[in-house]
Amino acid sequence: MNDSEEFIINKPQVIHEVFDEEVVVVNLGNGNYYSLEHAGAAIWGLIEQGTCVGDIVEGLVRQYEGDRGVIQQAVQAFVSELQQEALIVPAPAHESTRVHGQPAPADSGSSPDKRPFEVPRLQTYTDMQELMLLDPIHEVDETGWPRAKPEDTDEQR
Repeated sequence: MNDSEEFIINKPQVIHEVFDEEVVVVNLGNGNYYSLEHAGAAIWGLIEQGTCVGDIVEGLVRQYEGDRGVIQQAVQAFVSELQQEALIVPAPAHESTRVHGQPAPADSGSSPDKRPFEVPRLQTYTDMQELMLLDPIHEVDETGWPRAKPEDTDEQR
């Protein structure tokens, strides 16, 4: 992954809500939901704003106390994990919204009371997966009406 790479949220399959320093993300495609806190929530917000990976790193370096190399490695690993979970996808070249090299808008500048950097974790929850995937909106045919999928029986094989 290079520093100029940008990602976008995988809409409409992925929805999210921000609560203080936590972002709750739901993948409607697989029924999983996720919690991102602190640096993870900051990274998500910067991705949503169209910030490239290099500028995300710079924004976190300004916001958190820690080694730049550790922060860079953590950002790249976290972004890769978000991509593996299909929460984000590479931004098409025509959808680039930022000029590379601009400071990331995560923070208004250096702060003498920076918090220590903690490697972001993607907390995954699958306990509601069945319920979310049973939602009839997933079972819409070309007429637009929800329909139950036919049962796979021995007669159909």
